Amino acid sequence: MRVEIKPELLRWARERAGFSPGDLASRFPQIEAWEKGSAFPTLKQIERFAKATYTPVGFLFLPEPPVEQVPIPDFRTVVNEFAGRPSPNLLDTIYVCQQRQEWYRDFMRSMGEEPLPFVGSIRLINSIEATAANIRHALGFDLEERRQIPTWTEALRGFIEQADKIGILVMCSGVVLNNNRRNLDPDEFRGFAIADGLAPLIFVNGADTKAAQMFTLAHELAHIWIGESALSDVQASWVSGHKVERWCNQVAAELLVPIAVLKDEYRKSTDLDTEVARLAKYFKVSTLVILRRIHDAGGLTQEQFWQEYRKELGKLMSIAKGSGGNFYLTQAARVSKRFARALVASTLEGQTLHRDAFRLLGFSKLATFRELGHSLGVA
Repeated sequence: MRVEIKPELLRWARERAGFSPGDLASRFPQIEAWEKGSAFPTLKQIERFAKATYTPVGFLFLPEPPVEQVPIPDFRTVVNEFAGRPSPNLLDTIYVCQQRQEWYRDFMRSMGEEPLPFVGSIRLINSIEATAANIRHALGFDLEERRQIPTWTEALRGFIEQADKIGILVMCSGVVLNNNRRNLDPDEFRGFAIADGLAPLIFVNGADTKAAQMFTLAHELAHIWIGESALSDVQASWVSGHKVERWCNQVAAELLVPIAVLKDEYRKSTDLDTEVARLAKYFKVSTLVILRRIHDAGGLTQEQFWQEYRKELGKLMSIAKGSGGNFYLTQAARVSKRFARALVASTLEGQTLHRDAFRLLGFSKLATFRELGHSLGVA
């Protein structure tokens, strides 16, 4: 049986998913005819098409294409080409994080836990330095300790664990759930924060470089401290037109690279490229952050900063990102160790259905669930 789906809805779904007609032609040979209205798909073909374009099938039966909006405040820059239309990958990532947060909030209530005191404890009128010091103290963030860590990956892992220990759900992934065909694009967003007294959540786009993820996490921590949810496309170089983003960027930079420490460490007589690389390794942050902080400290003029920034950005863009690793460690990082431990324990105790746990974790095999539990020390 053929279904008279409006051509504009099929075209909207395809474009929303970032596909050209040619991208889908092998699976749907008549797609161009469908979009012209000269042919109609069957119901089974509509279901397959919805799945292929990550579209809720009900959307295809609407009278006109819906206007989708990001369900949390969108503080991305206006120059970002994706800002007008969120991708299904971004939307689905936010939706599943909201579902996880809702589950964890209910779990914390059932345990009789009190709201975390640091969520919303700071206002924009507070000084940048005092706020960064407040966050650093709460996390146990020690600069000298970080300097001794050999790699950015280990430094990021330690940073995430510090946030996890004080009650923040930090989820870091480069894909939607566990679907490696649905990659998240750092050019669309780098992270977001969903503030909540019992279940503050931070998502970091794991497709970005480790050093860039460090800055994103620091930026989203600032959002948690002021109690404001936000979708961000944060870069250390940008001076956002939004006062909250501008403030969070400044706090993140001061948290990771205190200006007083940078001034003591910065060797003006050394070749700039060499010095930037050394300081990036010292503070375990992106070289772009270091360039920004050298500029903030008066070591580079605005013109010199942008010249060096563009040059450094070009180098970073040419470096391929690594992948792989232990699945269960990766899985715990994707959903937050704190969340995973609570969910596995609750499920094993019979408080949460396996079906619901699998949906929130993004897999369907009992053996995978059990192995995840063992890897987290939850038998």
